[in-house]
Amino acid sequence: MFMFLFLVVGLAVVVGAVTLSVIGGGENAPLPDIEAERLDDPLPPDRPVNHADIETLRFPLAARGYRMAEVDDALSRIAAELAERDARIADLEHALAGAQATAHASLRKPIEGDQQ
Repeated sequence: MFMFLFLVVGLAVVVGAVTLSVIGGGENAPLPDIEAERLDDPLPPDRPVNHADIETLRFPLAARGYRMAEVDDALSRIAAELAERDARIADLEHALAGAQATAHASLRKPIEGDQQ
């Protein structure tokens, strides 16, 4: 009987200690808020993103990986800049093709005129 009482009291002490540690030891105040981690060196706002910016980009860790909002913002910015560059490249390739066609046609006309 003494051993059973000793085990019940010991179990009550352990359960009480675990409960107090989980709820904060009886303090009414919650844990203090810490400042959230942010990107140390975000993407430059005043110029287009380059290869070195992407290589050095490091996202801060959150409780379950990375901060989704910061990753989404960075990826959206990169996607927008890549789309802009792709459109500019397409415009330049179209202009180059037109200029080459014009140059090729103008070179062919004098040769055709000399043969007649």
